Amino acid sequence: MKINHARITGLWFAAAAVVLLLSIGVAVSFGAKAFSLAVVWGSVFAYDPDLTAHQIMHEYRLPRVLGAAVTGMAFAAAGALMQGVTRNPLADTGILGVNAGAAFVVALCFAFLPGISYWELILMSFAGAAISTLLIVLLGTATQGGLHSIRLTIAGAVIAAILHSFSSGIAIYYELSQDLAFWYAGGVAGVKWEHLKLLAPIVLVVIAGASVMGRSISFLSLGDETAASLGVHTKTVKVLGMTAAVMLAGSSVAVAGSIGFVGLVVPHIARRIVGVDYRKLIPFSALLGGILLIWADYASRMVNPPREFAIGAMVALVGVPFFLYLARQERREL
Repeated sequence: MKINHARITGLWFAAAAVVLLLSIGVAVSFGAKAFSLAVVWGSVFAYDPDLTAHQIMHEYRLPRVLGAAVTGMAFAAAGALMQGVTRNPLADTGILGVNAGAAFVVALCFAFLPGISYWELILMSFAGAAISTLLIVLLGTATQGGLHSIRLTIAGAVIAAILHSFSSGIAIYYELSQDLAFWYAGGVAGVKWEHLKLLAPIVLVVIAGASVMGRSISFLSLGDETAASLGVHTKTVKVLGMTAAVMLAGSSVAVAGSIGFVGLVVPHIARRIVGVDYRKLIPFSALLGGILLIWADYASRMVNPPREFAIGAMVALVGVPFFLYLARQERREL
C-alpha cells in the first residue's frame, strides 16, 4: 500500500492547529480563577466592560495567552531558521546569545530612554539582536577551520555571558533590577492588546516569508557547494534567514523577555514529524512552539497560585536536558 506523505503531513498540520486552538481555549478558561465557556465566548464576541469577568478575560487572560502563542511561534521558527542556515543542531536564539543582545538593548532603553514607545522598543531590540548575531558570527569564524557548530555555540555562550553581565551592571547601577527581572526570567503576564497588534503581524509575515525560502534553506543542509550548484544564492539565503531569525527573536524579547530553549527543542521534534523540508518545518515548528509556550505559561500560573513561576524556568526544565543530549551527540561526531 502506497503511503501518501503529503496527506499525512497535512493531517499533522491540521492536528497541530487543532491542539493549538484547544490549548488557547483551556489556558484562557482555567487559571487561578476558572471561567465557564459562556463567559469566555461572551468576553470575545459580546464584550461587556461592566462585567468583572469580561474585564479579567478581555484585558488580562486573552492577551496573555495569545501573547504566549505568538512569542512561542516566533522563538520556535527563529530556532528552525538558525539551525537550517548555520547547519548547527544546537542553534537557538537563546543559546547563541541573540536574545541576550536584544535584552541588553532593552536594559539600555530602560536606563536612558524611559519614555520610549513600544514600537521604538521593538526596533531597538532588533538592533541589539542583530549586533549580537554579528559579533557571534565574527567570533565563531575568527579561528582556523571556519564556522563549526560547536565553535558557534561556544561563541554564542561567550557573547551571551558578556551581555548578561553588562545588563546586570546597568540594572544595579540605575536601580532597574525590579523592572528588568521580568525580561531576564521571561513571561507574558504584561502582554497587552497594543503589543499584540504590533507583534502578531511581524511574526506571521516573517514566518510566511521564511517558509517561502524553505526550499533554499533545505538545500543549504547539503553543503554550500552543492546548494550553489542547485542554483541557490547561498550568501543571500543565509543573510535573509538570519535577518528573519533576528526579527522574530528581537520582537519577541521586547514582549516576553529572554526565553531560551524553545527554538532548540521544538524544531527537532518537528523534524521527526514532518521531515527536513523547511517549507514544512518552519510553519510546523511555529505551531508546536505556540503550543509549548502556552502550556509553559499555564504551568507557571498553576504551580503555586496566585503566585507565578518564571516561564523561562519552566521551559528550561525541558530544554536543558535536551541541550545536553544534543551536545553529547555532537561531541560523538567530532
